[in-house]
Amino acid sequence: MLTILSDILITANDRQVTLLAMLDLSAAFDCVDHNILLSRLQSTFGLDGNVLAWIWPFLTDRTQHVSFSSLLSSTINLLYGMPEVSSRSLAVPAIHD
Repeated sequence: MLTILSDILITANDRQVTLLAMLDLSAAFDCVDHNILLSRLQSTFGLDGNVLAWIWPFLTDRTQHVSFSSLLSSTINLLYGMPEVSSRSLAVPAIHD
């Protein structure tokens, strides 16, 4: 976040226009099938190419298991949701000229 703030202040100081778009998809990741989400992002919002390529790794090949004391459950593939630490790392980088 400090990098984003720094970039905004630098461009403002240079009297350039700065645009920052932030999108909170955390609720969507918890309840929507990943393939449906990606399809909607592409068809409804026109996201494609690098943007979808950037989001795709956060949604694919996710697994989960539970550890309690010395017991470990079997691993399952996640079709919905994602690890919370990954959803935090989806911060949109600042883009400016």
